[in-house]
Amino acid sequence: MAMGYFKSKLGNERIEVGPHGIGDINARGKSLVEWCGEHDYFIMNRRFQNHPRRCWTWKSPIDRGRNQVNFIISLKRFRNAILSSKSMPGVDCGSDHVPVVCVLRIKLKKLKKPKQPPNLNTLN
Repeated sequence: MAMGYFKSKLGNERIEVGPHGIGDINARGKSLVEWCGEHDYFIMNRRFQNHPRRCWTWKSPIDRGRNQVNFIISLKRFRNAILSSKSMPGVDCGSDHVPVVCVLRIKLKKLKKPKQPPNLNTLN
């Protein structure tokens, strides 16, 4: 799983790495989509349909525009483990970027220790 600021705008058109988004696609967005398609990755921000205020992750300094440029990317194999993904615009983090949060379902298995035979030397 990777997350960060990719300087890519993916737009609101339906693409294979995720159907939901905002804005228009740019050249970096096209190369990110190609890279995700080649390496079997899925963009989690685009998987879930949220209200537009839960989609934008960057606001211009004069508040002229808002874009979705921060993404959480995961292998397609693990996309069912992510239950939701959205931005949190009300959080004050001292930046023009907004944190992106996802909820994961993790299933851990308990490893069974092999039974050891009793040590007969210590029984005396």
